[in-house]
Amino acid sequence: MSNRLYDYLEIIDLKDMLNKTGKLYADRLAYKIKLDEGKYQTFTHREVRDMINNLGTALINLGLKGKRIAVIGENSYEWEIAYLSVVCGTGVVVPLDKLLPENELELVIERSGVEAIFYTNKHAGMIEKIRYSDKNKLKHLISMDSERHGEGIYSQKELIQTGKRLIQEGNREFLDAKINKEEMSIMLFTSGTTSKSKIVALSHKNICTNLMDLGSILDVTKEDTFLSILPLHHVFECTVGFLFSLYKGASTVFCDGLRHIVENLNEYNVSIMACVPAIYERIFMMIRKQLEKQGKLKEILENEEKYRDSSMETKKEVFKEIHDMLGGKIKLFISGAAALDKTIEEKYRLLGLNLVQGYGLTETSPVVAVGTNKYYKVGSIGKTVPSIEAKLIDINSEGIGELVVKGDSVMLGYYESDNNEALDEGWFATGDLAYIDEEGYIYICGRKKSVIVLKNGKNIFPEEMESLVNKIEGVKESFIFGKEQSDDENDIKINAKIVFDKEIIKDVYKVETDEQIHDVISKKIKEINQTMPHYKAIRGIILTEEPLIRTTTNKIKRQENLDAIRKLKN
Repeated sequence: MSNRLYDYLEIIDLKDMLNKTGKLYADRLAYKIKLDEGKYQTFTHREVRDMINNLGTALINLGLKGKRIAVIGENSYEWEIAYLSVVCGTGVVVPLDKLLPENELELVIERSGVEAIFYTNKHAGMIEKIRYSDKNKLKHLISMDSERHGEGIYSQKELIQTGKRLIQEGNREFLDAKINKEEMSIMLFTSGTTSKSKIVALSHKNICTNLMDLGSILDVTKEDTFLSILPLHHVFECTVGFLFSLYKGASTVFCDGLRHIVENLNEYNVSIMACVPAIYERIFMMIRKQLEKQGKLKEILENEEKYRDSSMETKKEVFKEIHDMLGGKIKLFISGAAALDKTIEEKYRLLGLNLVQGYGLTETSPVVAVGTNKYYKVGSIGKTVPSIEAKLIDINSEGIGELVVKGDSVMLGYYESDNNEALDEGWFATGDLAYIDEEGYIYICGRKKSVIVLKNGKNIFPEEMESLVNKIEGVKESFIFGKEQSDDENDIKINAKIVFDKEIIKDVYKVETDEQIHDVISKKIKEINQTMPHYKAIRGIILTEEPLIRTTTNKIKRQENLDAIRKLKN
């Protein structure tokens, strides 16, 4: 486990966090919102806390004290205000995935028992239809976009004004609300189909423990600016991007879209970003192409080797031109939600860009481990955060076992089920296989349920193989699976379904026909096979331009993809 590196603010619950940090950072910038090109709206930390108090007061006045209230929509300060106005004194907040289709959205509203929902215009049609179902408890619709109350629909903005008036008249129901830090205050749906997804029950204690852990090991201050990219309903963005920024008195800005990330890094002088590996890979390729265009790539590669063992500060000076491409203020990039390619990770650090890998789950609020300035190894997720214990169970001959964790940020349990199914004397089984080195650094190998076990007892981790296949130029994504051989019932052969970009393949390899494309990719697969043990070799490939089946959080649905392949074969 990591040692605490920095002083941190002790907080009891999220209301306590808002009150304490509101005094410390009252006049500092909390949000900068783009209105039009060159025009922005700003809010201080004091103004943000006032809006939360006003809205919470109005919600209680509507009769929503102790009720479950959902929030769904695009990342915005309104979303964050709504979340905190619910969880800091009104009731239980239920963040929902903005990409859910209507039938699944209806199901999660039923399962969670929400009585009110905040939503954006994009969801208005679905929400207004769902409200009339007799299967749910939905009574109050609150638009995050409307300026005024409409027919049967409240305006968040107008509710804030209502709450302000109520407070001026002496209403202190929200301001004086007591928080039970131990009870369920947040309901989160895990990814997957809604009928199979689990509802994770989190408390204020869970979240605040994680915030204090992060504050004690990451070099983040009130001077920093966070770029919000990942969906806010996802606990990684919610804790690390949203709540952590408020906890540290920092500023938050919102991304205009994936194509505008680099532009936004420059526009807002962003210093902190928490994102997924695919984004960091995209940024790296942008930098590389720019350097090639300028004829500077050879010089940069030579300097990478020359300054390989230099400090990050020295590298930052040497590669200042590259840092300036990203706004010149980057202090920390955090990668999470999926495995980060070691090559990309090392390349960033060679350039003096502090990219660290983190690991967590919805059930752990979420951060279990993360690399820091002091505790860092390429390929590792770092050491556990200060309050988390970790160990391996069912360890095999290679030292790999299932990672189980324990601590105050581990969930209360799964709503709708017996907590004992998930927690064994406080230990939560992550479902991930890992090994831990002698210094306590954790290396994730893959999901326990996705491991392919060969007849000889050898284990194949699909994620490891997929990362190699995905490096082939022109390959968008891949899916590794095991296939029993009809001519050898005692063996399983490794196969790959590969999604390719036809235009890139044609441009790079100068081929035209499907047969030629198959030959090119087969040759690349053979090259990969030569770099690994014989039993790991990929023996068959399926090529397609159709994307893999994924969850809304972009994780491969392994069983569904396997079923689709079998159906195709039949």
